[in-house]
Amino acid sequence: MLGFLQSAGSFVIPFLFVLTLVVTVHELGHFLAARAFGVAIDRFAIGFGRAILSWHDRAGTEWRIGWIPLGGYVRFSGDENAASVPDKADLEILRRAIIARDGPEGVHKFYHFKPIWQRAVVAAAGPIANFVLATVLFATLLMTVGEVTSDPLVTRVSPGSAAESAGFRVGDRVVRADNHRIETFQDLQRYVTVRGNVPIEFLVDRGKLRIMLTAVPIMTQEVDAISGDQKVGRLGLQSDPSAQQVHRTRYSPWAAIPTGAARTWDVLDTTVYYLGRLVRGQVSAEQLGGPIRIAQTSGAVAHAGAEGAPDLGYRILGAFVALLGLAAVLSVSIGFMNLLPIPVLDGGHLLFYAYEAVTRKPLDARLQAAGYRVGLALLMGFMLFATWNDLQRLRVFQFLGGLFS
Repeated sequence: MLGFLQSAGSFVIPFLFVLTLVVTVHELGHFLAARAFGVAIDRFAIGFGRAILSWHDRAGTEWRIGWIPLGGYVRFSGDENAASVPDKADLEILRRAIIARDGPEGVHKFYHFKPIWQRAVVAAAGPIANFVLATVLFATLLMTVGEVTSDPLVTRVSPGSAAESAGFRVGDRVVRADNHRIETFQDLQRYVTVRGNVPIEFLVDRGKLRIMLTAVPIMTQEVDAISGDQKVGRLGLQSDPSAQQVHRTRYSPWAAIPTGAARTWDVLDTTVYYLGRLVRGQVSAEQLGGPIRIAQTSGAVAHAGAEGAPDLGYRILGAFVALLGLAAVLSVSIGFMNLLPIPVLDGGHLLFYAYEAVTRKPLDARLQAAGYRVGLALLMGFMLFATWNDLQRLRVFQFLGGLFS
């Protein structure tokens, strides 16, 4: 039993750390934007369920830590009634109730009576906060830990590989892949990984010549210590750099911030590209993972960061640093997903505000409510499908079947 608890804790604790950090910053983005516009806020909660700790600030907002550490939320004043999905009639009812209680000036404190552009900023502030968090985390790691990279120099071409078919040779230096500049061998690997079965044009330096090569990365099934089973694109190029070709770089703050922003953009660009391939049916939906896979990855990342440390303190520090990198990547993904135009997500709110801006009136409350139900059903279906993939990947169903066979 003790061994099981230790094993569970090895991925549950890292998972909760990463999730809490990313979601808290997301909600803090909404909170700070709303506070800047003078919106009355009832509660800022980290976690759900009954409060284990709570207090009120000078503005009357309750700050709460719930006993279920699976996310968080911001609740604006007036969100406990039908005006959560308001149309013109609902807003008028709410307006009269506020005036009766607080007077005419009280109306301006409520989120639903703020100008459309302010509500849009508040809705977008959560995803924006996620992108800012990712940039800050990447920049912090670049300044403190730095990065180890190697030159994009080919030292081996695997026989029968896509690279051999394309005409790559030992000694080639890859300069560009499509329109993307390649500065390190790691850049090349990241670009190719999500482009299995896709033709890529490479600009290559070969001695004094600069030539173009076209290769189609082969999609291969691999088992990674961190990501587990996955299908990735592979060219068949290897780089075994000499000591002179390996670079450890720690960035100054002035260089780390723009580089961190560039890393955030790269993760976002890769996410959008991969989802586009998924929608077009070019990659299998079996690759999608849910909370179980994120928890598994969190545990593996923490273990990899702690491995080799001389004592407990350094193991904890190594795991913490590694999890910050994972949190940066996850923060970009959550920021992007929340911008999708699906009701119940921030992008859905922005869609409704766009309609209101064009028609000069909110969408009918019944249509909004129906949209939220459809959006919730879509999200729940996605989560169930992703969880099913996770359970299949972990062979849970095969294990359960073996118990009764």
